Amino acid sequence: MREENITFVGHGRQIDGYLVRPDGIGPHPAIIVLMEIWGVDGHIRDVAQRFAAQGFVALAPDMYTDQYKEAMKPDNIMAGMMFLRQASPEIQRDPAKMADALKDRTPEEQIALKALMQVMSSETRQTFAEELVGAVDYLKKRPEVDAQRIASLGFCFGGGLSANLATLSPDLWKSVIFYGENPPLDRVSQIRAEVLALYGGKDRRITDLVPAFQRAMDEADKPFTYKVYGNAQHAFFNDTRPMYHPYAAKDAWYEVLRFLNVG
Repeated sequence: MREENITFVGHGRQIDGYLVRPDGIGPHPAIIVLMEIWGVDGHIRDVAQRFAAQGFVALAPDMYTDQYKEAMKPDNIMAGMMFLRQASPEIQRDPAKMADALKDRTPEEQIALKALMQVMSSETRQTFAEELVGAVDYLKKRPEVDAQRIASLGFCFGGGLSANLATLSPDLWKSVIFYGENPPLDRVSQIRAEVLALYGGKDRRITDLVPAFQRAMDEADKPFTYKVYGNAQHAFFNDTRPMYHPYAAKDAWYEVLRFLNVG
């Protein structure tokens, strides 16, 4: 396989990406591997390499290119997430109370949390999804890519982006969601891709909302398959995190490859 760093234009912004190509001239199917909140780290690169080993051109876009790069460093993300986990739901829901709670934190923690909240906002996530249409267009133009077989797959934050991208790109072949939030349900009728979603049973914040997604897909007559691993938590696929669940991860990988017509 061959690795390279590339850039593509997404909704007017230059976005960096990590590209892995399998051996051979193709045309190969392609997959957009969408990062967790941690960015394009070693785990995301590893997943891209796994797909290249299966014969896919794999592109991992770095949504933190440019203006997000400095603020969204791993230490900042961790500090912001720790603060959010400790804050009561009342504080998290009220911007004024959140601002008041931040006054006692270090300047670094304040910067980290504000950056994290901006990235996790519905407005920024929508912008990211719109920018990812550019990743599909980029892959369509690559000579070694089969333009009729471009998929997306994302984890957590990226899982939501994969779902949202399916509502925006008419050229997406298939979409895989790992424990990501539902797409805007009022746009489900625009989905043309087949969708596979994989969830942890203990990840109630995400998984409890899946039936609404299922109903919306059924009403729009869209192909949707999902599976819940009862004993698995959020991020069960990530073998670098404490929530890793070996059985669920192995089975989910099998489900993904079967869904993508591999093997």
